[in-house]
Amino acid sequence: MEEQGIVLQPEVVKYNLTEEQEKKEILRHYRALLRALRPKLKKGDKELVRHAFETAADAHKTMRRKSGEPYIIHPIAVAMICVEEIGLGVRSTICALLHDTVEDTDITLEDVERDFGSEIARIVDGLTKISNVIDTNTSQQAENFKKILLTLTDDPRVILIKLADRLHNMRTMDSMKREKQLKISSETVWVYAPLAHRMGLYSIKTELEDLSMKYMEPDTYKDIAQKLAETKRERSRYINEFIRPIKEKLDRGHFNFEIYGRPKSIHSIWNKMKKKGVSFDEVYDLFAIRIILNSPPEREKEDCWKVYSIITDEYIPSPERLRDWLSNPKSNGYEALHTTVMGPQGKWVEVQIRTRRMNEIAEKGLAAHYKYKEGSNDEDRFDKWFGQIREVLSNQETDGVDFLQDFKISFLAEEIYVYTPKGDVKMLPIGSTALDFAFSIHSAIGTKCIGAKINHKLVPIAHKLRSGDQVEIITSNKQKPTEDWLNMVVTAKAKNKIKDALKEVRRTIAEEGKYTVQRKLEGIGAAFQQHNIDILVAFYKLNSQLDLYYQVAIKGIDLKELKDFNVLGDKLEPPKPQKVIQEVVHEAPPTYPKKDSELIIFGESSDKIQYTLAKCCNPIPGDDVFGFVSTGKGLIIHRTNCPNAARLMANYGHRVVKTKWAKNKEISFLTGLKIIGMDDVGVVNKITTIISGELRINISALTLESRDGLFEGAIKVFVHDKEELEELVDRLKQLKGIHSVDRFDAE
Repeated sequence: MEEQGIVLQPEVVKYNLTEEQEKKEILRHYRALLRALRPKLKKGDKELVRHAFETAADAHKTMRRKSGEPYIIHPIAVAMICVEEIGLGVRSTICALLHDTVEDTDITLEDVERDFGSEIARIVDGLTKISNVIDTNTSQQAENFKKILLTLTDDPRVILIKLADRLHNMRTMDSMKREKQLKISSETVWVYAPLAHRMGLYSIKTELEDLSMKYMEPDTYKDIAQKLAETKRERSRYINEFIRPIKEKLDRGHFNFEIYGRPKSIHSIWNKMKKKGVSFDEVYDLFAIRIILNSPPEREKEDCWKVYSIITDEYIPSPERLRDWLSNPKSNGYEALHTTVMGPQGKWVEVQIRTRRMNEIAEKGLAAHYKYKEGSNDEDRFDKWFGQIREVLSNQETDGVDFLQDFKISFLAEEIYVYTPKGDVKMLPIGSTALDFAFSIHSAIGTKCIGAKINHKLVPIAHKLRSGDQVEIITSNKQKPTEDWLNMVVTAKAKNKIKDALKEVRRTIAEEGKYTVQRKLEGIGAAFQQHNIDILVAFYKLNSQLDLYYQVAIKGIDLKELKDFNVLGDKLEPPKPQKVIQEVVHEAPPTYPKKDSELIIFGESSDKIQYTLAKCCNPIPGDDVFGFVSTGKGLIIHRTNCPNAARLMANYGHRVVKTKWAKNKEISFLTGLKIIGMDDVGVVNKITTIISGELRINISALTLESRDGLFEGAIKVFVHDKEELEELVDRLKQLKGIHSVDRFDAE
């Protein structure tokens, strides 16, 4: 029984080939692409693909990648991923081959349209827009993220080809500078991996997460990869033992099936270790067993449940770990039955049951999804998802970073299923409240919502929903949205509708202010006209005339300064400023170091650079860190594995600065250790002896709680660098009865 391997990044080939060898290498890649495409080629397609290849090869002929290889190998590799790993066809292959030509070479969009038609030109245009948005250092990625999603809803192939492009870049990133690797990895884990997940491309999502982790947390990544390799034989033996009785029963039942074990991804194992606070050896589900059935469409569900029954006859299932996505597929089309059972030697094992069709949708996502949908004209969940995105995109006023945050929560998060009183199912992101549900039904119901009945029990509007809840909304015509409501909802639709309703209220109030302004202007002989209103808006330093009317209505401005204005004809002239002007000192905007030239070295006691250490992750010398230039606070130092790192690097890449610690023994840094062990006499004394007595490290705070024979301690200490902290951790772990010692970020 061969275990399916973990995807590790391929070794980078150092290119030192002759021109003749390079040509052969390029042709070898191109022929492999044609072989993969062969089943999909119709009459005339081969010539079109060849034309696209020749166009791209000619356009990129003088270009090289960072590794030194000819640039054309990248578009061919992206096309190969589209065909083999996503299951796209001929037109997408042509787009993948041409995806960088319009942006990087002399070829124009008109050339593409003339040679390949408007559909391909439109997709290439979408891909060009995305690269301009994301891959430049200066643009704030989030601000332009909407453009990507507009192209996504226009033609989903744009985003699928972009995912293939990103995957190939991640696989071949070894030749890049460290800070570029960090920025691209952060972006990948922040936006692209969730997008791949939402598109149903599970294997691509997993590989993107693993590769991001490889660059962002290299030590942890290598450590887990090594441990997985070391335990592979033992795991294979266990998987064989687990599978044997199941296989016999499935054979006896005349099922047509495949069964195998596959390791969980390094990223998901690491997440589990962090979430549960356990070591690698304590993560029980390092692998999952997958059973793939060959069943006709009408028998799929029935067969999956039969197999479930066979497995649970052999092994006892954990009742709370059954996931039924057969009856209720995810909105990205994912269907399967997952259960966790108690296997031999008292180990929990996750088993996934699906059919070949379901497996293809899980592996190839959207492309396979549409293949099976042909001929059916009912609007499915995927279409609804696109529809919701279009609706949110039509609201143009959201600021980019907020929009990206809303988008992640609303569209990339896992979902919960809730029911209307009539039993219709609604899908909402995790964390949704009764108010989100009300807006998902209709904005008129949302704005009048005063409460809800969940499973017939009365709850407030901010109540968080759980999967399976049945929700009835209670409304009142007297209800009006308030600013607080924005903190009670997570879906983009609800946020936008609440903002619209608040604006409407503001507009109504502003109407009263408008008459006051008109009366006061006419009172001093000036006309109520646009010129005069603009003068007043500028004088009071407001953003719009609506703000002026609103401030007047709520008595924020009383217009008494009008007496100082001059009136020429019927036009206002602002009063002349007085001679003595108080000097206004503008804080100079922070200067960012040039892109790659400067490396900020900090940690010296005689530092010229003003920096602060981030409270969210409390870095200490020796940690892998980056500097973030904030407006107001100057340079803030974060650890690269800080909970906020991915967000900062993905959204504000241009403010991230390369930083390095200086060796320094004068300054101490605060950090924390969490210790768990057996509650034994004198345990506190032993711990403090090592810290203060032997290692001479200052303790800032120490708390110990003992319960049922176990103790849990939190110690805050001042250390000079990471080496000193690691030595302390090793010494504490050697104490008898100490179960674990982990660093935490001391406030």
